[in-house]
Amino acid sequence: MSYSSTADDLGKLILRLILGILILFHGVFKIRHGISGIEGMIAGHGLPAFFGWAVFLGEVLGPILLILGFYARVGGLLVALNMLVAFTLVHGPQLFHLTGGGGWQPELQGMYLCTGLAIALLGAGRFSLGGRNGRFN
Repeated sequence: MSYSSTADDLGKLILRLILGILILFHGVFKIRHGISGIEGMIAGHGLPAFFGWAVFLGEVLGPILLILGFYARVGGLLVALNMLVAFTLVHGPQLFHLTGGGGWQPELQGMYLCTGLAIALLGAGRFSLGGRNGRFN
């Protein structure tokens, strides 16, 4: 085992854990307080309100997969898709705006989206339940 491959696997672990934990907080909030606001936004876009339940895929199931490193690529994609929906429903008007401090207004959501995509491309790494060579890891 080389230093480079160990460092790569540790980097993947850090990405998976931080994204999984931070997004899971949002999912736990929705479990505790409901998703009526999301259902309303979805209905406001002419879609069936029950599509709002898909938020649990991107904010509960996806993060758990990431944290465990089991089907981590799928977990990364679920988070990324969830963030694309968030951009569509909430953050679209912010896409071309900066904050007063010069940052991109939806930078946190953009970071979540891109980190999910990175994990989907990189896989889970060795420090995962799925192992380095798992089909979806």
